[in-house]
Amino acid sequence: MSDRKVLQGASPASSSDVVRAVVIGGMTMTGLWQRISAMFEARSGYRVKLVHSGPRPLLARAFRQGMADILTMHSGDITTNLVADGYGINLRPWTKNELVIVGPVSDPAGIRGMRDGAEALWHIANKGAFFVDFFGIGSREVFHRLLKDAGVSTKGGWILKDESGGHLGVVEFARKHNAYVIVGRIPVLYGKFPMRGMEIMVEGDPAMRRPYMVMEADPERFPGTNAAGARAFSDFLLSDEVQAFLAEFGTEHGGLPLFYPVGSRPRSVSG
Repeated sequence: MSDRKVLQGASPASSSDVVRAVVIGGMTMTGLWQRISAMFEARSGYRVKLVHSGPRPLLARAFRQGMADILTMHSGDITTNLVADGYGINLRPWTKNELVIVGPVSDPAGIRGMRDGAEALWHIANKGAFFVDFFGIGSREVFHRLLKDAGVSTKGGWILKDESGGHLGVVEFARKHNAYVIVGRIPVLYGKFPMRGMEIMVEGDPAMRRPYMVMEADPERFPGTNAAGARAFSDFLLSDEVQAFLAEFGTEHGGLPLFYPVGSRPRSVSG
């Protein structure tokens, strides 16, 4: 057992000092998860094992199979159902990522540099520019929130159906139609979209952020899980230390963090 300081009230279980994690791909792609895992290991005496990193369905499947003690990914039906079906407990938001509006460099709606997504949509609609209704869950959720805030109608032919044929093709589809689209800021910055002729037009709007949740495996369903380690790591993600770290991580990309702290310490939702 490591002689490093153990987090108060969260000693490693006698059977294992390893916390197994399944983590959404953006966190490992940016290096955030590696940094936070190292911080946790240095302060707790636990070791973190990354079991899977990738899209939400892959993570949910691994979690249902008992392959992990802790899971973190975007909020939504998948996370809620994992708790409702008795696989996870202590579901809590701990950080947020940001979505942005990208558009053609010609900027037909004149929205470049705006920090208000609803205002930008209003300009797009009222200037007769095109906007792609991307099928991605997060993008569509944010889009409809902004539509409501902007008070604009979906009528008038300014909204284009997403016919890109795949997640990574939507920006190119928008470029071909001289249109705007909402996508994640992280995949834009890390080159996951071909951005030839396109650029970020609107960023920095709190209304365009989505929460990431963390949950622990239910020890009643998975008796072999490292429940103490999972709770220690889960609590660590909500600690003042990690929340302050989030506010600075990735700020070399235009001064904005890649992930945002949560605004408060919400009470947990247990399954």
